[in-house]
Amino acid sequence: MHDSNPHKGTIISEAPNQVWGTDATATVTMADGQVTVFAAIDHCTADCVGIHAVKRATRFEALEPIRQGVRDHFGGFGSAVASGLRLRHDHGSQYMSDDFQKEIRFLGIESSPAFVRQPEANGCIERFFRTLKKQLLWVRHFENIDQLQFALRQFKEAYNRGWLIQRLNFRTPSQARYDCLRTRMLHEYTQFTVQKI
Repeated sequence: MHDSNPHKGTIISEAPNQVWGTDATATVTMADGQVTVFAAIDHCTADCVGIHAVKRATRFEALEPIRQGVRDHFGGFGSAVASGLRLRHDHGSQYMSDDFQKEIRFLGIESSPAFVRQPEANGCIERFFRTLKKQLLWVRHFENIDQLQFALRQFKEAYNRGWLIQRLNFRTPSQARYDCLRTRMLHEYTQFTVQKI
């Protein structure tokens, strides 16, 4: 018998930089018409690790939010620099392409495709897009992609530093990341101190 719901666990990771989710949504600008917004989000802290708008939604453009996040959260861009990170994505052609898969493998990222017909498996990024649409994309008009890119960068910073999220006990994504990393450092320090004794 086939299980009608293969997703029985949680998509929330225990610590930052264990699982990121990525996807795309669409919006319009006056000069460019329909454009695609790619984003990536951390499944533990809900912080947006990268965001990018383009006219042509290619596999190379889909990598840009991942590149931004790797540079910011792993300190650079190189072979296996993001080892241990899993990337949740859908089965879209950009994400399943050889070029996309090769680049994330080069970075040490494990591909983690969402279950087919189970959108909740990529729910963290979908929830972020809901907020992005309601707070920015559906309420403002943009002249061109450059103006949209600027607004997206501003939104990312405001969201990460100021958006209170219920599942994070009404902390911001930045506060949740700081608290998680501080707890991990204290735990590692305690283990190191105990080993020295």
